[in-house]
Amino acid sequence: MKQTVSAIALMLALAACGGGTKPEEAKTSEAQVAAATTGAAYSIDTTATTVDWKATHKGGMAPRWGVIKVATGTLNVENGTITSGEFEVNMNSLTTDPASVTEKDKKSTDLDGHLKSGDFFDVAKYPTAKFVITAVAPYDSTKAKSLQAGATNLISGNLTLKDSTLNITFPAVVAVTEGDVTASAKFVIDRTAWGIHYKTEGSPENWVISKDIEIGFKLKAVKK
Repeated sequence: MKQTVSAIALMLALAACGGGTKPEEAKTSEAQVAAATTGAAYSIDTTATTVDWKATHKGGMAPRWGVIKVATGTLNVENGTITSGEFEVNMNSLTTDPASVTEKDKKSTDLDGHLKSGDFFDVAKYPTAKFVITAVAPYDSTKAKSLQAGATNLISGNLTLKDSTLNITFPAVVAVTEGDVTASAKFVIDRTAWGIHYKTEGSPENWVISKDIEIGFKLKAVKK
């Protein structure tokens, strides 16, 4: 029997590539202790899991979007609810959708290289990003309003980008069966909270690039 529960919705990435309402900002705080590993283990199906990102520059006039691949991950489930889990994102897999680069003198592959360089994510030095669940709580619509349709849980976890780790909390929708788990979410993080700046924090070049990164994912995990 299929049960809909609330659970994980991550990172590292980003609202659906089209327009629409901007998702809410994830609550950000200091890193927390990882949730205890209890229950049955489910392996992330990397072929069926998608992570999308979206950002803008030129004061919002030039939206960019693309994808990042999940490299590996595990969820744990007990009594029909996710209790813990973690996954790693391969930052070298970051790509920009060519449809989002409309300037005649620019290519999506050029932006890929720029984002992977030391100007931003420095993937040569930090090849992975990581998300580790710290808490899973029921989502109470009478106490909080979410733009995430059908939100069932609030997921909290430590998100590591480069050499910085912060805890984020966001609403998610999860479905658990005996054989698999699916989850989805959309939220916004502020890249500068992780110390990610272009040139210097107050430079004009950094200012015209949005601090907000929209992250969205659809995740599937299969029971081991």
